[in-house]
Amino acid sequence: MALPSLTVSSATGQLTGQGLDGCYRDGRRILSRCEVRAAGGEPLVVQGRLISADRARFTGVVRRTGERGPDPEIRMDRLRSADGTERITFHSSAARPLRLPVEIHLGTDLAELGAVAVGRPGPELRAAVHGSGLRWSGPGAHAVVTADPAPQDALASAGLLRWELHLPPGGRRTIELRPRLDHDTGTPPTPVSRATPAPGPRTASRRRGGRGDRPPRSWSAARLECDDPRADILLAQSLDDLHGLLTRDPALPTDVFVAGGFPWRCGLAPADALWTARMLLPLGTRLAAATLRTLARTQLATPGADFGRIPGPLRDAGPHAPPGCTGIEATLLFPAVLAEARRWGLPDRETERLLPTAERCLHWLRTATDRPAAGRGGYLPDPASDGPYRCETQAHAHRAAVLGADLLDACQAPGAAALRDWAADLRARFRADFWLDDRAGGRPAALLTAAGRPVPHLGATAAHLLDTGLLGGAAHAPGLLDAARTDQLCRLLRAPALDSGWGLRGLGANESGYNPFGHRGGAVRVHETAVAAAGLAAAGHEAAAGALTRGILDAAESFGHRLPEMYAGEQRTAGGVPVPHPAACRPAAVAAAGAVQILIALAGLRPDVPAGTVTVRPLGTAPLGAMQLTGLTIAEQPFAVRISRLGMGMVEEAADGLHLRS
Repeated sequence: MALPSLTVSSATGQLTGQGLDGCYRDGRRILSRCEVRAAGGEPLVVQGRLISADRARFTGVVRRTGERGPDPEIRMDRLRSADGTERITFHSSAARPLRLPVEIHLGTDLAELGAVAVGRPGPELRAAVHGSGLRWSGPGAHAVVTADPAPQDALASAGLLRWELHLPPGGRRTIELRPRLDHDTGTPPTPVSRATPAPGPRTASRRRGGRGDRPPRSWSAARLECDDPRADILLAQSLDDLHGLLTRDPALPTDVFVAGGFPWRCGLAPADALWTARMLLPLGTRLAAATLRTLARTQLATPGADFGRIPGPLRDAGPHAPPGCTGIEATLLFPAVLAEARRWGLPDRETERLLPTAERCLHWLRTATDRPAAGRGGYLPDPASDGPYRCETQAHAHRAAVLGADLLDACQAPGAAALRDWAADLRARFRADFWLDDRAGGRPAALLTAAGRPVPHLGATAAHLLDTGLLGGAAHAPGLLDAARTDQLCRLLRAPALDSGWGLRGLGANESGYNPFGHRGGAVRVHETAVAAAGLAAAGHEAAAGALTRGILDAAESFGHRLPEMYAGEQRTAGGVPVPHPAACRPAAVAAAGAVQILIALAGLRPDVPAGTVTVRPLGTAPLGAMQLTGLTIAEQPFAVRISRLGMGMVEEAADGLHLRS
């Protein structure tokens, strides 16, 4: 994947036209079938693997009639890029010249990705010979495949290209296929060209303009060296997947964001994009700034009840609640991410540029909670004005108010005192209305109904109630829960009912409506587990934070270090492996960014660049052993830290003038 291009196939490398198989460009399937036959049969593929997020290699052997012995004389290598460009190379180990007939069957339906994903592709189109390849025409677009060398025979009605290759002893021959999509009208979305690694943010390309130009580097080239080598692989694979999901904003191609994931959210998913940018702040503030600018252009600016809100679609919330609004979550995340990015070193000019949008988000927050129609004044309803009132929404609102007040003060803008008073009032009422006491120590309600009745089920979303300061928040900011209730929530999160051994379930296993494959009813979501691990560490429950980190690392290994967005919340057993959810995005932005964050959070970094300080407080339990993180970015300068097996941190590189604290 290298959006807006992606290619899907099985491990054989053959594109069969079944399911999601195909090469896609700008959301359109330009090839649904690309099947190679050699010597009258299909090559036997012995290995298919990703080399990087945007390249895959398939290795096979070709058996010919009359071969003696068990050893094949011809090897086939298929090297495929995300845009569908493919080099098919046949290697001969024979001591004599060979003639190898090769056929490639091609086809497409030019269907939209959304239609293919839900099982409603169009009929396969009839091809026509075009230059050294084939061409298909559909509504508003044409797909063309050119071949080098040109085929010796082409049968358009069957989508068939034929070659007779002559292989000298020990020699090789290559066929290259290049598909492309031609639009009848309009301009296709501008793609992101992947940037090559650079030694630091100052060397990033700053070119502006048209198609194919490299965007500025969106994050630094971080590296991890750990006693557990799986962590090194997971960090590298996750960053590679995030590069594959990097997408330009068509409204302003110089701004980029990370798409939600394949296949369901290949475009802008506001809440996911902000969570991704937030969790990648230790790698620099460029992605956060570009994502915030992109979302600022979508903010509703028409006077009325929705003034200041960022729009977003509804999202399933499990068996006990109606769908929630991702736009509300994004609106509350906007000022929080801007405030945290400033602490990591976002330049003042960028902060001032984005401040008006953050102020409008905070204005919407106060208006939505003070509105008489909201029922229980002071709580934020989600998704409609009549509720319900979700605990995680109140947590996002509280964090937006606290960090937003700090932001307003820093920028000498009015309204900070009123926001702090509102947050203090929310804390007092939340602890009375949302906390359900019982003999086991109590638990937070998942939500209040419009009538004020608490719904008591417990799931992973409760982790948002913890102080996630390891993500870059203010260490001194008061939490929505007091110390005693925070400790009780930490005990609930580490209990087997929620912790599956692979991560936190979306709904506790002993709750009514639990389903291990439930989107929000029992499946493990990497993003929420990463938030929980950071919150547990900040609350002093380091052993529990380490256990969640190891669980995610173990799960990642079984998925080839490309974590799906969610997987079944079945209890871990000896020798068992996690089961992917059939509707999960993979790769997924919040899963990949969550993996990055859960690893970097082990270093316990809390920067405050405007104050000129950075606190390094690693987990004393050192759950993955000794580790060294290089290529991080604080104050737009490289930052590196080493953690010993005893949990002691030592900064090896930092910006001049940055005071270190422990």
